[in-house]
Amino acid sequence: MFFFRMIFRSFSRQFKRRLLIAVTVCLSATVSVAMLGVVFDVGDKLNAELSTYGSNITVQPKADAVVNDLYNTGGDANSNASGTSESDPTTFLKESDAPKIKTIFWAFNITNFAPELNIHADVNCASESVDSSSCKASGVPIVGTWFAKTLHMDSGESTVAGMNGMRSWWKLDGSWPKDDSAQGLIGTTLASKLGVTKGDTVTLYKTTADGSRNKQRITITGIYDSGDSDNNAMYIPSSIAQVLANLPDSIDKIEVKALTTPDNDLARKASKNPNALTQDEWETWYCTAYPSSIAYQIEEVIPGSVAKQVRQVAALQGDVLQKTQAVMVLMTVLSLVAAAIAVANLMAASIGERGSELALLKAIGATDGAVSRLMLAETAVISLVGAIVGALLGSGVAQIVGHVVFGSGITMRPMVFVLVFVLLTLTVLIASFSSIRSILGLKPAEVLHGR
Repeated sequence: MFFFRMIFRSFSRQFKRRLLIAVTVCLSATVSVAMLGVVFDVGDKLNAELSTYGSNITVQPKADAVVNDLYNTGGDANSNASGTSESDPTTFLKESDAPKIKTIFWAFNITNFAPELNIHADVNCASESVDSSSCKASGVPIVGTWFAKTLHMDSGESTVAGMNGMRSWWKLDGSWPKDDSAQGLIGTTLASKLGVTKGDTVTLYKTTADGSRNKQRITITGIYDSGDSDNNAMYIPSSIAQVLANLPDSIDKIEVKALTTPDNDLARKASKNPNALTQDEWETWYCTAYPSSIAYQIEEVIPGSVAKQVRQVAALQGDVLQKTQAVMVLMTVLSLVAAAIAVANLMAASIGERGSELALLKAIGATDGAVSRLMLAETAVISLVGAIVGALLGSGVAQIVGHVVFGSGITMRPMVFVLVFVLLTLTVLIASFSSIRSILGLKPAEVLHGR
């Protein structure tokens, strides 16, 4: 009872100093919980945010991939025929194989994909509002693709894939075309050159490999601005492009958007030669969502294909993620260091003011351990209250950061709270160490006589 009375008197006499310790720990806990909560959840958030700016894996026929490696052509997954080559492809994949991408081990990490058939055609206008004599263009890049195609998988699940989700940054005046219909999109540069607007109809002419001259009327449902050379192209449904070019079930590229884990030494080793991995390394690599492991699994299900990660996108995701996590961890460390300094100073000042009380306790028989435990108990109770309040505030701050930066909430993992409480416990113990040493050095006779 004596010790409890002493604790109560200490709280009443030094309330402000105790309150400062609680506030200090509370602020440190708030920053730590918020930052570590975001750190543990930021990987998928950043990948999802960055993946809105294009695919991070491309799938090509093996022959095309060899040519690209030799001559460094067509390496940008977000480019099409308008920015890579003026000739039509000569090797193809099967469009019917594209849905197999959603059957790999990391199928749920594949957020979208779109097959492409990149060809060139002549364009004539067929609108009464446009002068057809001046509305002509030759060798126009035509991209046959999916826009929002619903796929029914063998597993019974359904998914939607296509350019509607792959080109979210496009500025579109109009609406997306319907798949398997005679509709299309036209880039702003090409639309200005031809003088067409949404709602107009153009006619595409294509000379096929067998010498026949095919034509297809396309209704323009929208005009897009991609901000690059893609504005010189037209996008139409892949089924229409295949009929126009007499290339049934043919595509020459698949763009894939996947949530991935940044590369490390194991992933880089595997990307060079997967066969060089040990059994344990292979299992770790194959069962981790590295871009290279997802690409490898895509190659397994699509015959005659080579899947490659877009190095610029993968590197950007890794760099941004590491830098973001480093900044947040640094803020957490700084908040803990600041808390340690503040708590140490406050405890030192408190012990200095209460020197006579502590000396009296030792004079009437309290051991150094008992007095030290008394001070630690006071600090622990105050710090615990501050830590609990700070954890609640930190969870709220993390949600604010998530909604402001990423447009969605942060999943607070239990490990975050455990880690923060452990770190705060260590911080308070370290901060209390110097103060406890001063207690051990107290000499009751000298203190009580005012020396």
